[in-house]
Amino acid sequence: MDPTYPAHVEAFRQRVRRFLEERLPPGWQGIGRLGPDEAREFAARWRAELAAHGFLAPSWLKEYGGPGLSEIEQVVLFQELQAAGVPTGTQNDAFSIGMVGNTILRHGTEAQKRHFLPRILSGEDVWCQGFSEPEAGSDLAGLRCSAVLDGDEWVINGQKIWTSCAHLANWIFLLARTNPSAPRHRGISFLLVPLDQPGVEVRRIRMMNGDEDFCEVFFADARCPRENVVGEVDGGWAVAMTLLGYERGESAVVYPAMFRAELDRLVELARSLGLTDDPVVRQRLASLHARVEVMRFLGLRSLTSFLRGEPPGPEAAIFKLYWSEYHRDAAATAVDLLGPAATAPWGKWPNTSTPTDDPGAPNLPASWVGTFYTSRAGTIYAGTSEIQRNIIGEIVLGLPKEPGRGAA
Repeated sequence: MDPTYPAHVEAFRQRVRRFLEERLPPGWQGIGRLGPDEAREFAARWRAELAAHGFLAPSWLKEYGGPGLSEIEQVVLFQELQAAGVPTGTQNDAFSIGMVGNTILRHGTEAQKRHFLPRILSGEDVWCQGFSEPEAGSDLAGLRCSAVLDGDEWVINGQKIWTSCAHLANWIFLLARTNPSAPRHRGISFLLVPLDQPGVEVRRIRMMNGDEDFCEVFFADARCPRENVVGEVDGGWAVAMTLLGYERGESAVVYPAMFRAELDRLVELARSLGLTDDPVVRQRLASLHARVEVMRFLGLRSLTSFLRGEPPGPEAAIFKLYWSEYHRDAAATAVDLLGPAATAPWGKWPNTSTPTDDPGAPNLPASWVGTFYTSRAGTIYAGTSEIQRNIIGEIVLGLPKEPGRGAA
Protein backbone atom coordinates (compact mmCIF):
# COMPACT_ATOMS: atom_id res chain seq x y z
CA MET A 1 0.00 0.00 0.00
CA ASP A 2 1.03 3.63 -0.35
CA PRO A 3 2.72 5.11 2.72
CA THR A 4 0.82 7.57 4.85
CA TYR A 5 2.81 10.76 5.14
CA PRO A 6 2.94 12.69 8.44
CA ALA A 7 1.15 16.03 8.62
CA HIS A 8 4.37 18.07 8.46
CA VAL A 9 5.36 16.23 5.26
CA GLU A 10 2.01 16.97 3.64
CA ALA A 11 2.51 20.61 4.62
CA PHE A 12 5.86 20.50 2.86
CA ARG A 13 4.11 19.04 -0.21
CA GLN A 14 1.76 22.02 -0.27
CA ARG A 15 4.75 24.34 -0.02
CA VAL A 16 6.30 22.70 -3.09
CA ARG A 17 3.03 22.96 -5.00
CA ARG A 18 2.74 26.66 -4.20
CA PHE A 19 6.31 27.14 -5.44
CA LEU A 20 5.40 25.41 -8.71
CA GLU A 21 2.21 27.42 -9.15
CA GLU A 22 4.06 30.69 -8.60
CA ARG A 23 7.14 29.95 -10.72
CA LEU A 24 5.87 28.03 -13.74
CA PRO A 25 4.54 29.97 -16.74
CA PRO A 26 0.77 30.04 -17.38
CA GLY A 27 -0.48 27.03 -19.34
CA TRP A 28 2.63 24.97 -18.54
CA GLN A 29 2.30 21.42 -19.98
CA GLY A 30 5.74 20.01 -19.25
CA ILE A 31 9.26 20.48 -20.52
CA GLY A 32 8.59 17.90 -23.23
CA ARG A 33 6.54 20.52 -25.09
CA LEU A 34 9.68 22.60 -25.63
CA GLY A 35 12.21 22.16 -28.40
CA PRO A 36 15.80 21.11 -27.56
CA ASP A 37 17.23 24.65 -27.34
CA GLU A 38 14.22 25.96 -25.41
CA ALA A 39 14.39 22.99 -23.04
CA ARG A 40 18.07 23.60 -22.27
CA GLU A 41 17.43 27.29 -21.63
CA PHE A 42 14.46 26.50 -19.42
CA ALA A 43 16.44 23.87 -17.46
CA ALA A 44 19.21 26.39 -16.76
CA ARG A 45 16.72 29.01 -15.52
CA TRP A 46 14.79 26.42 -13.55
CA ARG A 47 17.98 25.20 -11.88
CA ALA A 48 18.54 28.72 -10.57
CA GLU A 49 14.99 28.79 -9.19
CA LEU A 50 15.48 25.45 -7.46
CA ALA A 51 18.80 26.60 -5.97
CA ALA A 52 17.32 29.88 -4.73
CA HIS A 53 14.51 28.03 -2.92
CA GLY A 54 16.62 25.21 -1.47
CA PHE A 55 15.27 22.51 -3.78
CA LEU A 56 18.39 21.73 -5.85
CA ALA A 57 20.36 19.46 -3.49
CA PRO A 58 17.66 18.66 -0.93
CA SER A 59 19.65 16.17 1.16
CA TRP A 60 22.67 18.42 1.71
CA LEU A 61 23.08 20.03 5.11
CA LYS A 62 22.75 23.80 5.45
CA GLU A 63 26.43 24.13 6.29
CA TYR A 64 27.21 22.92 2.75
CA GLY A 65 24.57 25.01 1.01
CA GLY A 66 21.61 22.63 1.05
CA PRO A 67 18.32 22.78 2.96
CA GLY A 68 18.90 19.58 4.95
CA LEU A 69 15.52 18.08 4.07
CA SER A 70 14.56 14.76 5.58
CA GLU A 71 14.57 11.67 3.40
CA ILE A 72 10.78 11.61 3.11
CA GLU A 73 10.68 15.32 2.22
CA GLN A 74 13.15 14.63 -0.58
CA VAL A 75 10.86 11.92 -1.93
CA VAL A 76 7.87 14.27 -1.87
CA LEU A 77 9.87 17.00 -3.62
CA PHE A 78 10.90 14.66 -6.44
CA GLN A 79 7.35 13.35 -6.76
CA GLU A 80 5.93 16.84 -7.16
CA LEU A 81 8.60 17.98 -9.64
CA GLN A 82 7.97 14.85 -11.72
CA ALA A 83 4.21 15.37 -11.63
CA ALA A 84 4.64 18.99 -12.75
CA GLY A 85 6.81 17.97 -15.70
CA VAL A 86 9.87 19.95 -14.63
CA PRO A 87 13.49 18.77 -14.27
CA THR A 88 15.30 18.41 -10.95
CA GLY A 89 18.29 20.23 -12.46
CA THR A 90 20.34 20.17 -15.65
CA GLN A 91 21.69 17.06 -17.36
CA ASN A 92 25.01 17.17 -15.55
CA ASP A 93 23.43 17.55 -12.11
CA ALA A 94 22.89 13.79 -12.06
CA PHE A 95 26.68 13.56 -11.88
CA SER A 96 27.43 16.80 -10.02
CA ILE A 97 24.87 16.47 -7.23
CA GLY A 98 23.46 12.95 -7.30
CA MET A 99 26.79 11.17 -7.68
CA VAL A 100 30.00 13.02 -6.86
CA GLY A 101 28.39 15.54 -4.49
CA ASN A 102 26.76 12.85 -2.38
CA THR A 103 29.94 10.78 -2.50
CA ILE A 104 32.07 13.70 -1.28
CA LEU A 105 29.58 14.19 1.54
CA ARG A 106 30.14 10.60 2.63
CA HIS A 107 33.82 9.97 1.87
CA GLY A 108 35.38 13.40 1.34
CA THR A 109 37.54 15.42 3.71
CA GLU A 110 36.11 18.50 5.35
CA ALA A 111 38.30 20.63 3.06
CA GLN A 112 36.86 18.86 -0.01
CA LYS A 113 33.31 19.42 1.20
CA ARG A 114 33.92 23.11 1.90
CA HIS A 115 35.58 23.65 -1.48
CA PHE A 116 33.63 21.56 -3.96
CA LEU A 117 30.04 21.46 -2.70
CA PRO A 118 29.29 25.21 -2.91
CA ARG A 119 30.85 25.32 -6.38
CA ILE A 120 28.61 22.46 -7.48
CA LEU A 121 25.50 24.27 -6.25
CA SER A 122 26.49 27.55 -7.88
CA GLY A 123 27.13 25.78 -11.19
CA GLU A 124 30.74 26.95 -11.28
CA ASP A 125 31.88 23.31 -11.30
CA VAL A 126 30.00 21.01 -13.69
CA TRP A 127 30.87 17.31 -13.45
CA CYS A 128 30.93 14.17 -15.56
CA GLN A 129 31.82 10.56 -14.73
CA GLY A 130 35.04 8.83 -15.87
CA PHE A 131 34.63 5.12 -15.13
CA SER A 132 34.26 3.04 -18.31
CA GLU A 133 37.20 2.41 -20.64
CA PRO A 134 37.43 0.68 -24.04
CA GLU A 135 38.50 -2.58 -22.35
CA ALA A 136 36.93 -1.98 -18.94
CA GLY A 137 33.21 -1.34 -19.17
CA SER A 138 31.29 -4.08 -17.43
CA ASP A 139 34.59 -5.34 -16.01
CA LEU A 140 35.36 -2.02 -14.37
CA ALA A 141 38.14 -3.44 -12.21
CA GLY A 142 40.12 -4.06 -15.41
CA LEU A 143 40.66 -0.33 -15.97
CA ARG A 144 44.08 0.83 -17.21
CA CYS A 145 43.94 4.61 -16.86
CA SER A 146 46.86 5.39 -14.55
CA ALA A 147 47.73 8.09 -12.05
CA VAL A 148 51.30 8.50 -10.82
CA LEU A 149 52.25 10.84 -7.99
CA ASP A 150 54.70 13.54 -9.05
CA GLY A 151 55.44 15.78 -6.08
CA ASP A 152 52.16 17.42 -5.10
CA GLU A 153 50.26 16.32 -8.22
CA TRP A 154 48.86 13.21 -9.80
CA VAL A 155 49.83 12.71 -13.45
CA ILE A 156 47.06 10.93 -15.35
CA ASN A 157 47.34 8.97 -18.59
CA GLY A 158 44.74 6.85 -20.34
CA GLN A 159 41.27 6.97 -21.84
CA LYS A 160 37.66 6.96 -20.70
CA ILE A 161 34.65 6.25 -22.92
CA TRP A 162 30.84 6.58 -22.79
CA THR A 163 31.38 9.67 -20.64
CA SER A 164 27.92 11.22 -20.65
CA CYS A 165 27.81 15.01 -21.13
CA ALA A 166 31.59 15.43 -20.83
CA HIS A 167 31.37 18.19 -23.46
CA LEU A 168 29.29 20.23 -21.00
CA ALA A 169 31.54 19.64 -17.97
CA ASN A 170 34.67 21.29 -16.62
CA TRP A 171 35.45 18.60 -14.00
CA ILE A 172 35.51 14.80 -14.09
CA PHE A 173 35.56 12.30 -11.23
CA LEU A 174 37.44 9.24 -12.35
CA LEU A 175 38.93 5.95 -11.30
CA ALA A 176 42.62 5.50 -12.01
CA ARG A 177 45.09 2.75 -11.24
CA THR A 178 47.53 4.11 -8.69
CA ASN A 179 49.15 0.80 -7.69
CA PRO A 180 49.63 -1.54 -10.67
CA SER A 181 51.14 -4.28 -8.49
CA ALA A 182 48.08 -4.53 -6.21
CA PRO A 183 45.13 -6.88 -6.85
CA ARG A 184 42.73 -5.48 -9.43
CA HIS A 185 40.20 -4.00 -7.03
CA ARG A 186 42.76 -2.72 -4.53
CA GLY A 187 45.08 -0.49 -6.52
CA ILE A 188 42.49 2.03 -7.74
CA SER A 189 41.93 5.59 -6.52
CA PHE A 190 39.01 7.99 -6.92
CA LEU A 191 40.30 11.32 -8.28
CA LEU A 192 38.77 14.76 -8.91
CA VAL A 193 40.29 16.15 -12.10
CA PRO A 194 39.78 19.48 -13.94
CA LEU A 195 38.98 19.02 -17.63
CA ASP A 196 39.98 22.50 -18.70
CA GLN A 197 43.74 21.89 -18.88
CA PRO A 198 46.43 20.81 -21.35
CA GLY A 199 46.57 17.05 -21.78
CA VAL A 200 42.79 16.51 -21.80
CA GLU A 201 40.83 15.97 -25.01
CA VAL A 202 37.07 15.40 -25.18
CA ARG A 203 35.57 13.86 -28.33
CA ARG A 204 31.82 13.50 -28.80
CA ILE A 205 30.29 10.22 -30.04
CA ARG A 206 27.23 10.24 -32.29
CA MET A 207 24.60 7.74 -31.13
CA MET A 208 22.05 5.94 -33.28
CA ASN A 209 19.34 8.41 -32.24
CA GLY A 210 21.47 11.27 -33.58
CA ASP A 211 22.44 12.70 -30.17
CA GLU A 212 26.04 13.29 -29.15
CA ASP A 213 25.73 13.15 -25.38
CA PHE A 214 28.33 10.38 -25.00
CA CYS A 215 32.01 11.27 -25.25
CA GLU A 216 35.52 9.87 -25.21
CA VAL A 217 38.02 11.56 -22.88
CA PHE A 218 41.78 11.21 -23.43
CA PHE A 219 44.41 12.02 -20.79
CA ALA A 220 48.04 12.69 -21.76
CA ASP A 221 49.99 13.81 -18.67
CA ALA A 222 46.92 15.59 -17.29
CA ARG A 223 47.22 16.66 -13.67
CA CYS A 224 45.26 17.19 -10.48
CA PRO A 225 46.35 18.16 -6.95
CA ARG A 226 47.54 15.44 -4.61
CA GLU A 227 44.72 16.20 -2.18
CA ASN A 228 42.04 15.51 -4.84
CA VAL A 229 41.73 11.87 -3.83
CA VAL A 230 38.35 11.01 -2.31
CA GLY A 231 38.79 8.31 0.32
CA GLU A 232 42.06 6.46 0.68
CA VAL A 233 44.75 6.20 -1.98
CA ASP A 234 44.33 2.74 -3.58
CA GLY A 235 40.93 2.52 -1.83
CA GLY A 236 38.85 3.98 -4.63
CA TRP A 237 36.88 0.80 -5.31
CA ALA A 238 34.85 1.19 -2.12
CA VAL A 239 34.21 4.85 -2.93
CA ALA A 240 33.11 3.91 -6.45
CA MET A 241 30.68 1.32 -5.09
CA THR A 242 29.13 4.01 -2.89
CA LEU A 243 28.70 6.25 -5.92
CA LEU A 244 27.20 3.47 -8.03
CA GLY A 245 24.79 2.77 -5.20
CA TYR A 246 23.58 6.38 -5.42
CA GLU A 247 23.40 6.13 -9.23
CA ARG A 248 21.31 2.94 -9.15
CA GLY A 249 19.39 3.34 -5.93
CA GLU A 250 17.94 6.83 -5.64
CA SER A 251 16.13 6.38 -8.96
CA ALA A 252 13.95 3.76 -7.27
CA VAL A 253 12.00 6.54 -5.57
CA VAL A 254 11.32 8.58 -8.72
CA TYR A 255 11.32 6.16 -11.65
CA PRO A 256 8.06 4.31 -10.84
CA ALA A 257 6.04 7.52 -11.31
CA MET A 258 7.99 8.37 -14.44
CA PHE A 259 7.36 4.98 -16.01
CA ARG A 260 3.70 5.03 -14.93
CA ALA A 261 3.23 8.33 -16.78
CA GLU A 262 4.94 6.87 -19.83
CA LEU A 263 2.74 3.75 -19.71
CA ASP A 264 -0.33 5.98 -19.61
CA ARG A 265 0.95 7.60 -22.81
CA LEU A 266 1.48 4.16 -24.34
CA VAL A 267 -2.11 3.11 -23.55
CA GLU A 268 -3.34 6.35 -25.10
CA LEU A 269 -1.24 5.60 -28.19
CA ALA A 270 -2.88 2.18 -28.50
CA ARG A 271 -6.30 3.79 -28.07
CA SER A 272 -5.60 6.42 -30.76
CA LEU A 273 -4.59 3.64 -33.16
CA GLY A 274 -7.77 1.65 -32.45
CA LEU A 275 -5.81 -1.30 -31.00
CA THR A 276 -7.15 -1.56 -27.47
CA ASP A 277 -9.57 -4.34 -28.43
CA ASP A 278 -6.79 -6.50 -29.89
CA PRO A 279 -6.26 -9.37 -27.37
CA VAL A 280 -2.50 -9.54 -27.97
CA VAL A 281 -2.11 -5.78 -27.46
CA ARG A 282 -4.26 -5.94 -24.32
CA GLN A 283 -2.10 -8.76 -22.95
CA ARG A 284 1.12 -6.84 -23.58
CA LEU A 285 -0.25 -3.69 -21.97
CA ALA A 286 -1.55 -5.67 -18.99
CA SER A 287 1.88 -7.23 -18.52
CA LEU A 288 3.53 -3.82 -18.60
CA HIS A 289 0.97 -2.53 -16.09
CA ALA A 290 1.78 -5.38 -13.69
CA ARG A 291 5.50 -4.75 -14.05
CA VAL A 292 5.11 -1.03 -13.31
CA GLU A 293 3.20 -1.95 -10.17
CA VAL A 294 6.01 -4.28 -9.10
CA MET A 295 8.41 -1.41 -9.77
CA ARG A 296 6.31 0.83 -7.55
CA PHE A 297 6.61 -1.65 -4.68
CA LEU A 298 10.35 -1.92 -5.23
CA GLY A 299 10.42 1.85 -4.95
CA LEU A 300 8.49 1.74 -1.69
CA ARG A 301 11.03 -0.71 -0.32
CA SER A 302 13.77 1.76 -1.22
CA LEU A 303 11.72 4.51 0.42
CA THR A 304 11.71 2.46 3.62
CA SER A 305 15.51 2.34 3.49
CA PHE A 306 15.68 6.10 2.93
CA LEU A 307 13.44 6.67 5.95
CA ARG A 308 15.88 4.64 8.03
CA GLY A 309 18.73 6.82 6.79
CA GLU A 310 20.41 3.92 4.98
CA PRO A 311 22.48 4.81 1.87
CA PRO A 312 21.85 2.75 -1.28
CA GLY A 313 23.63 -0.61 -1.16
CA PRO A 314 24.10 -3.58 -3.50
CA GLU A 315 20.34 -4.22 -3.42
CA ALA A 316 20.05 -1.22 -5.74
CA ALA A 317 21.09 -3.61 -8.51
CA ILE A 318 17.65 -5.24 -8.30
CA PHE A 319 15.86 -2.06 -9.24
CA LYS A 320 18.35 -1.11 -11.96
CA LEU A 321 17.99 -4.53 -13.60
CA TYR A 322 14.21 -4.40 -13.30
CA TRP A 323 13.56 -0.92 -14.69
CA SER A 324 16.00 -1.20 -17.59
CA GLU A 325 14.60 -4.49 -18.89
CA TYR A 326 11.03 -3.31 -18.34
CA HIS A 327 11.68 -0.16 -20.33
CA ARG A 328 13.28 -2.04 -23.19
CA ASP A 329 10.08 -4.08 -23.50
CA ALA A 330 7.76 -1.08 -23.12
CA ALA A 331 9.52 0.85 -25.87
CA ALA A 332 9.51 -2.21 -28.12
CA THR A 333 5.75 -2.48 -27.57
CA ALA A 334 5.30 1.12 -28.68
CA VAL A 335 7.25 0.52 -31.88
CA ASP A 336 5.22 -2.62 -32.60
CA LEU A 337 1.99 -0.67 -32.14
CA LEU A 338 3.18 2.00 -34.57
CA GLY A 339 3.98 -0.60 -37.21
CA PRO A 340 5.08 0.97 -40.53
CA ALA A 341 4.93 4.47 -38.99
CA ALA A 342 7.97 3.54 -36.90
CA THR A 343 10.08 3.15 -40.04
CA ALA A 344 9.50 6.79 -41.05
CA PRO A 345 8.67 8.51 -37.76
CA TRP A 346 7.37 12.05 -37.73
CA GLY A 347 6.87 14.58 -34.97
CA LYS A 348 9.12 15.89 -32.22
CA TRP A 349 12.08 13.74 -31.15
CA PRO A 350 13.04 13.46 -27.46
CA ASN A 351 15.18 16.34 -26.24
CA THR A 352 17.66 14.17 -24.34
CA SER A 353 18.82 10.57 -24.11
CA THR A 354 16.98 9.93 -20.86
CA PRO A 355 15.03 6.78 -19.97
CA THR A 356 11.68 8.27 -21.04
CA ASP A 357 10.70 11.22 -23.17
CA ASP A 358 10.19 14.41 -21.18
CA PRO A 359 6.82 15.02 -19.50
CA GLY A 360 4.35 16.68 -21.83
CA ALA A 361 6.00 15.40 -25.01
CA PRO A 362 3.60 14.95 -27.95
CA ASN A 363 2.42 11.35 -28.28
CA LEU A 364 3.78 10.97 -31.83
CA PRO A 365 5.94 8.35 -33.61
CA ALA A 366 9.26 10.23 -33.32
CA SER A 367 8.89 10.41 -29.54
CA TRP A 368 8.48 6.65 -29.26
CA VAL A 369 11.13 5.70 -31.80
CA GLY A 370 13.64 7.97 -30.08
CA THR A 371 12.71 6.41 -26.75
CA PHE A 372 13.10 2.94 -28.30
CA TYR A 373 16.65 3.79 -29.35
CA THR A 374 17.67 5.06 -25.92
CA SER A 375 15.92 2.21 -24.07
CA ARG A 376 18.41 -0.25 -25.54
CA ALA A 377 21.22 1.55 -23.74
CA GLY A 378 19.45 1.31 -20.38
CA THR A 379 20.48 -2.34 -20.01
CA ILE A 380 24.13 -1.32 -20.52
CA TYR A 381 24.89 1.99 -18.80
CA ALA A 382 25.28 2.13 -15.00
CA GLY A 383 26.22 -1.55 -15.22
CA THR A 384 24.93 -4.10 -17.70
CA SER A 385 22.12 -6.49 -16.88
CA GLU A 386 24.71 -9.28 -16.61
CA ILE A 387 26.67 -7.28 -14.04
CA GLN A 388 23.50 -6.54 -12.06
CA ARG A 389 22.68 -10.25 -11.97
CA ASN A 390 26.19 -11.01 -10.72
CA ILE A 391 25.82 -8.40 -7.96
CA ILE A 392 22.43 -9.78 -6.95
CA GLY A 393 23.62 -13.38 -6.99
CA GLU A 394 27.01 -12.99 -5.37
CA ILE A 395 26.65 -10.01 -3.00
CA VAL A 396 22.93 -9.87 -2.18
CA LEU A 397 22.16 -13.59 -2.17
CA GLY A 398 25.64 -14.91 -1.33
CA LEU A 399 25.73 -17.39 -4.19
CA PRO A 400 29.07 -18.70 -5.50
CA LYS A 401 30.70 -16.97 -8.43
CA GLU A 402 30.17 -18.26 -11.93
CA PRO A 403 32.74 -20.85 -13.12
CA GLY A 404 35.79 -19.00 -14.35
CA ARG A 405 35.07 -15.86 -12.28
CA GLY A 406 37.52 -16.20 -9.42
CA ALA A 407 38.09 -13.73 -6.64
CA ALA A 408 39.96 -10.55 -7.52
